[in-house]
Parts: sequence; C-alpha cells; structure tokens
Amino acid sequence: MLKLFYILICYFITHSHGLDNGLALTPPMGWLSWERYRCTIDCKNYPTECISEDLFKRAADLMVSEGFLDAGYEYVIIDDCWLANERDENGRLQPDPERFPSGIKALADYVHKKGLKFGIYEDYGTKTCAGYPGILGHLEIDAKTFADWEVDYVKIDGCNANISTFAEGYTAFGKYLNETGRPIVYQCQWSTYEEINGIHSDYAAISKTCNLWRNYGDIQDSWDSLLDVLDFFGKHQDRFIPYAGPGHWNDPDMIIIGNYGLTYDQSRAQMALWTILSAPLLLSTDLTSIRPAHKEILLNKDIIAINKDPLAIQGRRVYKEKKIEVWTRPISPIIDGYYSYAICILNRNRNEMPTKVNFTLSDLGLNATNYNLQDLFDPDKDPINPVSVIQISVNPSGVKFYKAYPFEINKLL
Repeated sequence: MLKLFYILICYFITHSHGLDNGLALTPPMGWLSWERYRCTIDCKNYPTECISEDLFKRAADLMVSEGFLDAGYEYVIIDDCWLANERDENGRLQPDPERFPSGIKALADYVHKKGLKFGIYEDYGTKTCAGYPGILGHLEIDAKTFADWEVDYVKIDGCNANISTFAEGYTAFGKYLNETGRPIVYQCQWSTYEEINGIHSDYAAISKTCNLWRNYGDIQDSWDSLLDVLDFFGKHQDRFIPYAGPGHWNDPDMIIIGNYGLTYDQSRAQMALWTILSAPLLLSTDLTSIRPAHKEILLNKDIIAINKDPLAIQGRRVYKEKKIEVWTRPISPIIDGYYSYAICILNRNRNEMPTKVNFTLSDLGLNATNYNLQDLFDPDKDPINPVSVIQISVNPSGVKFYKAYPFEINKLL
C-alpha cells in the first residue's frame, strides 16, 4: 500500500508540471546525425557521410523502407554543422550552400512527403559548439525562420553562452517558438551545462519551458560512456523523475545501437534501460549498413509499447549490489489496484561467464505470487509464473528484460 501510494503521488506531481503545447505526449522517436556523423563536412573524401542534404534524404528514405517509421520513429533531425558561416543579408540563418544547395525548406518538404517530421539544431550562445552562428541576439527571427521552414523539432544547445542566462534565454526562445503558431517540439540543453558544472537544475522551471531536456553530458560510442550516463540517472533519480511525463521528458541522450562501441548484449541493455527511463529514442547510426540483429532490437514492438506506455511514469533503480542492478518502471494495465511493471536486471560484470541472479518479486516491491513475467526480448517464450525465488542467468554486460503483469489479484484491503 505504501509503495502504491508513493507511486501515485509521483504520478500526480509529474502531471502537474510541463510545457503545455500539446506536443511530445510520448517520448519522441526518430533519427539524428550527431553521434554517428559528428561534424563531417568534407564531402569530397566522405561523400556518403558528410553533413549534407543527401545524408538526410537518404536517412528519410531508409526510415520508411526499413520499417522505422511504422515502428514509431518519426523524426529526422539535423544536428550541428549544417549552417553557413554567416547569416544572410537580412540577418537570417542560412545553410551551407554547397552541402545544402536546395535549402532547408526543400529538405523539410522532402522529409514531410515521406510521412516523417523534420528537426534541426541550433545553439543558445553566440556560436554553435562547432563554431557556426548561434541564436543569441536573434531569438525572435530564428524562431520565425524555423517556422517558415516548417520545422517540427528544434534542439537548442548551450555552447558559447553564459549559464546564468539560461533560464531567461531558453524560456524566451520557447515563447518565440510558440508565438509562431507552428507546432515545434522544443529540446533544451539547459540542464546539461548546469549539471556538468555542478549546478542542480531547476527541473520544475525547465519542464514548463521545454518538451525534453538533456540531464547530463554527451553520450559517446562506448559501454563505459553509457554506464556513466546511467550512473548519473540512478544517483539523481529522485531529483528529476517527478518532472517526466506527457509533453516533458528527461533525456539520457542518443541511442548508439548499430555503431561501433556496443556489443550485441550491450545494445539490448541500452534499449531496455532507455525504455525504463521513459527516454526519447533518438537513433544515431548508419541506416544503410545496420545489422539485422541491431535492427531487430530497435524495432521490438513490445519494448516500444512500454516506452509509449500511457501512464508515462519514469522508472528507477531499485537495487544495486556487486555489479548487479535492477531497474523497474510501473506501467499499465493496473489491475485491482496493482501496477504492471517493466523489470530490467543489468549485469555490469565484464567476465566471460554469465552471472546467476536470484530474487523474488516481493524483493522489488511486487506481489510474488500474482504476476506473470514475459521475456521482452523473447516474447515467444512461455511466461514465468514465479511462486518463490526466481533464478536467472544474465550475460556479462547484458540484461534480462521482463514485463510483469498481474493476474487473479485479490482486492486491496
């Protein structure tokens, strides 16, 4: 009863905050360029990898043909390095003319004709992180420019700016976006720069301004980097879990599955853990060469359904000992007063042997005799009906990921 009461309180707190623009009611899903392609602008030597309109058209084509759009991945997002070095004669942003000869509006039209949505990057400072023109001093005209280009999603970074001005500046730009009348999802890096500089961000204020916000530094293409992000979320979860919900999401950064740094088991781990965190699922990989096994992970409909669960409650770490962690997330349906749960058991050991893990559902706050457990990575397996101790084997740097759903529940007394 106390656990259910606590979760309900968190739920009502969650839904009492948030940007009210009617967008991002579930965590955004899509593809963006940064982690895989960075700031590659040499199209002569890297014709298929440089930041150009061809790269984003190709990504849009593959999002549709390879089933990503059907699975819910709807945004194609440009990150840094798309800009020309100077604004035009009217003070408006403009793309690099050689790499984006058709212009941004034409690229947005191409993406929209595919049934997808179009996103773009800028920076609150004087310059972007890569040194291109930032929006500082041009907030209103840049918001109007994005609307004129029919942009659906804007990511605003925080390089080359004074952190003390973030609250005022990010809020002002969000206001200008809303005033355009164009529905534009607003991603902020406001809290990123505060948190990595030791400042505890005001998530109540951020959630009233932004649809999603990065809580920590950039993820890199490695298992160590992923664990670093995860540790930050576990350590500080009580500070920002209450502010996740429809229209406003904590963001642990991009999905790096399909690149070079994660093994197959580690890739499954990221998908499971990001789902527990109610995270935006923003892929950054080469869709032309993604392996079938990685694609299967990314298109897992049962896991995506949990990420889009209508209760929109961000999960948390509930156990950590000897490099074994358990993360749980309350999900629907609620039956006779009991939540269903997503349960992820993470093995951080790097030895060559799987680790045996024993637990009961009551150890995790669930009723041990009244839940079935469905393996989300192997849904054809018969569900587990635990009556006492559950014994499982978890691969090194891997996870077991279950949906626990109640059945034959007695009424709460």
